[in-house]
Amino acid sequence: MDTIYFDHAATTPVDPQVLEAMLPHLRDEFGNADSMHHLGQRAKVALEDAREKVAGLINAEPSEIIFTSGGTESNNAVIRGVMEVSGDKNEIITSPVEHHAVIHTVECTKRRGGKPVYLDPGSDGVISPGQVDEAINDHTALVTLMHVNNEIGSINPVKEIAQVCKDRGVPFHSDTVQSAGKIPVDVKELGVDFLSISAHKIYGPKGIGVMYVRNGAPWMPWMMGGSQERRRRGGTTNIPGVVGLATALELAISGMDDHRSNFVKLRRHLIERLDDAFEDHYQVNGPQEGGVPHIINIGFRHTEGTKLDGEMLLLNLDIEGICVSNGSACTSGAVDPSHVLTGIGLDETIADASIRISFGKENTMDQIDRFVEALQGVLSRMMVIARE
Repeated sequence: MDTIYFDHAATTPVDPQVLEAMLPHLRDEFGNADSMHHLGQRAKVALEDAREKVAGLINAEPSEIIFTSGGTESNNAVIRGVMEVSGDKNEIITSPVEHHAVIHTVECTKRRGGKPVYLDPGSDGVISPGQVDEAINDHTALVTLMHVNNEIGSINPVKEIAQVCKDRGVPFHSDTVQSAGKIPVDVKELGVDFLSISAHKIYGPKGIGVMYVRNGAPWMPWMMGGSQERRRRGGTTNIPGVVGLATALELAISGMDDHRSNFVKLRRHLIERLDDAFEDHYQVNGPQEGGVPHIINIGFRHTEGTKLDGEMLLLNLDIEGICVSNGSACTSGAVDPSHVLTGIGLDETIADASIRISFGKENTMDQIDRFVEALQGVLSRMMVIARE
């Protein structure tokens, strides 16, 4: 039985072209970019070439690109780094549907006097510029709102929010882990002060990411211990990862329009098949229109109103060879409803029985057909069990 992978928002396989670009730096070109000898200097050249490539792809300056271990580190580093230089400004404006790498970091600032301010999204998961403008005050140190939501695919109006922040003199950070390489990300066009990127979401390697810090933005380095990244991020530079990230981002952007067009077709076909199979016993969670096409979150209702077990749904689909996600977090051995789904106002009955499908460039219509057929069988069995 072939595996069907519909969990590309969680991670993606490494593209063969990315692996090919990385291999020399895993074998022969293994020097430390901070070493003075010729192997080290060749690594340094590869590092700076990758930095220039990434900068060009998002319309930044090379000096504004800092390589990190991924999106989580970038989010942490931005938030902590801004708070270090915020003086008596202690409020951070964000939303309850951000990635935990943002929410948990914002919550941790309370230990040093930080004050999280959470804006309520609509049922589509979107925060409006007006909400941000109304929330900003003299104590606001930072606004951090993601570009694309990783669970429901909603798109925040980042350009308009960034303009509000600029007008009010407040730095703005956006987590673009789910948007970079999927929709246009131009730092000058968007007007952000900081953003985060992760390679493994765009067919690059795990363990490498980007933090964009606009030149002149108020920020202090968070990770110390060396002179790497111009003393802005200590630690031996992951040259194979950096090269892989730059290649992956280049490939993702060059193929963006074609991939997006295919995702639109896949999403339309999935909705049609779900409508035929489940009628009003399922719903799309989050934006019905206007979100990214590669992420779709769907919730199910028992025909008799009984609550369905989302974790069991996920595991049964896995037995059928289908990999999806339910967005739930495991806390103290108990599976809680997705904080994103409850954050947009869904009751726990639907939030618990929801799964996320996220497409990749190799997915096909036939895979969607097989998925819906398997889903029909799994849900039929679960509804019988739930009734008993």
